[in-house]
Amino acid sequence: MRGTRGYSEATDRPQIARVPLSHLSIEVGHFYPNDITGDIDRVKAEFRRIVPLVSAFVESARVQFGPEARVSTCYLIDDYFQPDTDPAEILGKLLAAADETGLTIDYLARESGCWQTSPFADGVPSGEPIPVAEMVAARIIAEPAPPDTGRRPPTAQSGWLCNGRRSSEHESAQAMRGRPYEPPEEFGRREHSIFLDVQLWRTRIDEGVTETRWSCSFLAAVWHLMRLGMLRYHGEPVVDPQPWRGEPWPRRWHEVPPVVQVNPAAQPFAAYRTLSMLPKLYIGIEHSVRLVLDHLDLDDDVVNQIIDCGANDQVPVTVSRKISDRLSHLLLDGS
Repeated sequence: MRGTRGYSEATDRPQIARVPLSHLSIEVGHFYPNDITGDIDRVKAEFRRIVPLVSAFVESARVQFGPEARVSTCYLIDDYFQPDTDPAEILGKLLAAADETGLTIDYLARESGCWQTSPFADGVPSGEPIPVAEMVAARIIAEPAPPDTGRRPPTAQSGWLCNGRRSSEHESAQAMRGRPYEPPEEFGRREHSIFLDVQLWRTRIDEGVTETRWSCSFLAAVWHLMRLGMLRYHGEPVVDPQPWRGEPWPRRWHEVPPVVQVNPAAQPFAAYRTLSMLPKLYIGIEHSVRLVLDHLDLDDDVVNQIIDCGANDQVPVTVSRKISDRLSHLLLDGS
């Protein structure tokens, strides 16, 4: 299903739209929706701790890119795994906590927007959803373990992606007859292996309809691609941040745009580099993100466009062709 390139830009070769770019996109923490509604004091305490860290990274960006360095902040709401929560309550409390603590959040994004995005016009959904997760999954190039027996289904069928050769214990007893156990092995290792095997999705059939449930690791990889301005659909960006002018928030998540610009003075949402300030418990997910990004065959036209934008910026920016090189993380204690 996902081994084809049904969403590739290579067929029609549409004109690739440019996206405005900041120098740095900073993700300012992460809480589950229940944390926001149930323990807002903890959220405020974390935001107070993050404020001086954001200031330090903004100053660092000015040193690197000049006094006019463009930095934007963002916050990702988990509405994919908790879709029954109330966006009006959650977003209202979150933004009030940020305002009270002096933390500027430029953009709010919905995690379900990493699954599919709905075009918005004048603040309401318009048009068919864009299958963002399917687009990215179609571009995964897994590394076959030589010699590949084909006994383990490929990533496109299994929904699993690894960075090396899996252990021999996964093979059948017949295949193991007379053969000693072989441990997993990381490709490109130095002295020892750090083997990682990541579930990207799982599927189930309900009344004849196949339903795909995307993993947090995979959606996080899509989130970084969005923040880096790397995704297009028929040449157009998959997200177009919609301005919020203080109107009441909807009570259903699908009525909230995938990305909302809550600060009218914000620099662009997408950026040459991302920095994510996250609790340490997300270290496994972010490790998985890098694995996914390193196995993507992204559109060369988009990659080249971003590289050219950096080279022609007011202060030239060297943009790595390797996507995972553009990610940075600050892992926080106590969350």
